[in-house]
Amino acid sequence: MRGRRTEREAVERLVAEARNARGGVLVVRGEAGIGKTALLAHAREAASGFRTLHATGVEAEIEFAFAGLHQLCAPLLDRLDTLPEPQQIALGVALGRRTGGRPDPFLVGLATLSLLAEASGQRPLLCLVDDAQWLDTTSLQTLAFVARRLHAEPLAFMFGLRDPAPGGDAGRLLAGLPELRLEGLADGDARALLTAVIHEPLDDDVRDGVLAEARGNPLALLELSRYAGPTELAGGFGLPAALSVPNGIQESFRRRTAALPTATRLFLVVAAAESAGDAALVLRAAGHLGLGPQDAEPAQAAGLLAIDSRVRFTHPLARSAAYRAAAPADRRRAHGAIAAVTDARADPDRRAWHRSRSVLGTDDAIAAELQLSADRARARGGHAAAAAFLERSAQLTSEPGGRARRTLDAARAKHWAGASDAALNLLSTATSGPLDPLRHARAALLRAQIAFHTTRGNDVPGMLLDAAKLLGPLDAAQSRESYLYALEAAMLAGPLAEGHGVVEVAEAARTAPPPPTPPRPLDLLLDGLVTYFLQGYADSVPRLRRAVESFAAPARSAEDGELRWEWLASHAAMALWDDTAIHALTDRYMRLARETGALTTLPFALNLSAVVLTHTGGLARVAGLVDESDAIAQATGAAPIPHGRLLLAAWSGHQDAAARLRRMSLEDATRRGEGTALTIADYALAVLSNGLGRYEAALAAAERVRESDEMVHAGAALPEVVEAAVRAGRPAGAAAALERLDAQARATGAPWALGLAARSRALISTGPAAEELYREAIERLASGRTVSHLARAHLVYGEWLRRERRRQDAREQLSTAHTLLCDIGADGFASRAAGELRAMGEPVRKRSARPFDALTAQELRIAKLVASGATSKEVAAQLFLSSRTVDAHLRNIFRKLDITSRRQLRDMRLA
Repeated sequence: MRGRRTEREAVERLVAEARNARGGVLVVRGEAGIGKTALLAHAREAASGFRTLHATGVEAEIEFAFAGLHQLCAPLLDRLDTLPEPQQIALGVALGRRTGGRPDPFLVGLATLSLLAEASGQRPLLCLVDDAQWLDTTSLQTLAFVARRLHAEPLAFMFGLRDPAPGGDAGRLLAGLPELRLEGLADGDARALLTAVIHEPLDDDVRDGVLAEARGNPLALLELSRYAGPTELAGGFGLPAALSVPNGIQESFRRRTAALPTATRLFLVVAAAESAGDAALVLRAAGHLGLGPQDAEPAQAAGLLAIDSRVRFTHPLARSAAYRAAAPADRRRAHGAIAAVTDARADPDRRAWHRSRSVLGTDDAIAAELQLSADRARARGGHAAAAAFLERSAQLTSEPGGRARRTLDAARAKHWAGASDAALNLLSTATSGPLDPLRHARAALLRAQIAFHTTRGNDVPGMLLDAAKLLGPLDAAQSRESYLYALEAAMLAGPLAEGHGVVEVAEAARTAPPPPTPPRPLDLLLDGLVTYFLQGYADSVPRLRRAVESFAAPARSAEDGELRWEWLASHAAMALWDDTAIHALTDRYMRLARETGALTTLPFALNLSAVVLTHTGGLARVAGLVDESDAIAQATGAAPIPHGRLLLAAWSGHQDAAARLRRMSLEDATRRGEGTALTIADYALAVLSNGLGRYEAALAAAERVRESDEMVHAGAALPEVVEAAVRAGRPAGAAAALERLDAQARATGAPWALGLAARSRALISTGPAAEELYREAIERLASGRTVSHLARAHLVYGEWLRRERRRQDAREQLSTAHTLLCDIGADGFASRAAGELRAMGEPVRKRSARPFDALTAQELRIAKLVASGATSKEVAAQLFLSSRTVDAHLRNIFRKLDITSRRQLRDMRLA
């Protein structure tokens, strides 16, 4: 068809890119029957010389963890031992080939990428994933991650995705990847196709009606000829109502199936129920029912099925039609047969799943098996699969209380899998059953957690408080955790909170049950935060410091507290101005987020580290962290977190980028009710404006932050208020902010806070007292990690010296400031220093060009890692790339730096 030429060319370009080792991915979207499967078949034909791997999503197993990944990778598992051992273990556990703790999902993704890249080294590889909307979430997360990391591999991915996707997270997880949206055939092409398949003359009105109903859907037109006789069409009577797209296409397959012999229809049900397409297993299961290969022949002759080493339906809708058209008893027989021939030791979960589908009513023995399967799925990081097992286990449980408990467990697993609507439905079912008071309280907590995850609305802190109160006399430890949840929700709501602000929540949390002995780190944190919000900064410092020290303790294992509290602990360390603890906690936060496979948490950990680096002068590293955060958010379908990138733009003095990122952050924060994001956006504006010398704008923004009373940034904004107010001629505003900053510095005694307090007091002082304070600020800030603030201390000291007409001293301080600020990339503040030097008639030395300035951020990260002695495989593991991609980057690095070896790279100073 002429209308499909462009689509075929897009596929051929994808194949050509893979053939030239440039990687490639294409998501083909469109309604059922529009031609996605045919286009994937065209890709297979165009990819001559390629090895082709297949996976097809199956609706019945959408929540069977890693089922799709197993389909795709099964032919390559003999190469598993070529991977680094951590990757072997992660992928082996994920695919059920070995036992072990929950694998890091990103390590599974990297192992999959490495496995595919290694296989593509022998000949190019084409990975075709059809009906992606029915692929299990964990597989799709992994494959989406891999697809986003293709750079220099002879490897191509094509996904066929029904649009709109009827189930799962496929649309969200694949969003942003290159896509091709298939539309219906043009009218002329549709008429030509209809004429080709219906040879008899058609009444014009009938033809127009058929074309209008099909809307250019080619499969609808093709299937029409298979079950609608020419007499029906010619007369216009009995025009199949089932032609409605896409339901009519499935109805066409159903009618074709219904015309087959009874034994063949049963064979089709077995094949449809066995998603892996293992021909040997399907034939064994069919034999268990007294069927043989001959019973499949009519289905093959009808164009519904193909059997070689695998069993394949000619179209995904044919599988669905064969399964749905079967009588419930036949479906149960098919599942029972598959379970009977599945090895209970090699694949206990799949056997339990099929056994569960083979029974009518309740069966406590199978329910118990499914409970064990859920535990194994959770250990592999498959929350969605655990939820599916638990939900079916609950359905098979005869005792009402046990059924309600398992349904509640399924709801919790659904929530952690990100399926909030399904979790709420299960939660409603669970709470209608006979739950004991403790589980009723836990159900209330889960309902609040789901609300926090989906809306972060103003009612969430109140819901969490209600759950905490219910849990108080029943589970003291979980009650205290719930109060901490409520505090976190109120802190994030910030100025957008209504009804339950942080003070109200802290008042309620004061009544929490006493902590256990010894108290957990989260118990110390709860007490410290309650003290902070109710008694003030000074009284909270000892308690918060003890909490921070407990979280930062090197001997503390991941089991000592939930990962989610690491963010709050880091927040407390920031409030204490403790740059040493902040460094330890943020490094630990990132490590634990990776080790525990916390998909939703790692981007937050990376962004927190990025924020810390803006203070410590590591702006060059910030871009890499936020790039990694965005890549992970894309791979998991989450929204990117703008804070790190926004603060980078502010400190770098990039006005346009900062304005765009600030606008995005404000819109998103207002929509979600997350007031903290508004505060961070204003803090970034204050830093940007102070750097550019726009002091009125800086003062207005910094005052808004100070008035927010946000735990971290309200304090961080105080030096910005003082500097902006002094420069704008507002001494009263500067004095008020300084008083508050002084109080914090005295309470915590941290060099960072004391240094900023001295710098700020120097700004409102004169004569020898000012100079003494400037020198004190530089000395205190030089003793810590906050290079960005040290550089600014040199800057304001130099500005003061110039106004005191001490030219030589001013040149020394301003030159130091300019060098430091240029080196860390704080270009806005560096421009201020340059302006002061020029005003004195001093030449401003431009930063000399360095060879590695030509490197991209990614290339610079790779160069630094290689220079430190890391191998390509080690670099690939850290940056979630394939070794082949790392080597391709290295070739570019060598070319740009005009070197030829890793030794030469190690000899270079990569600042």
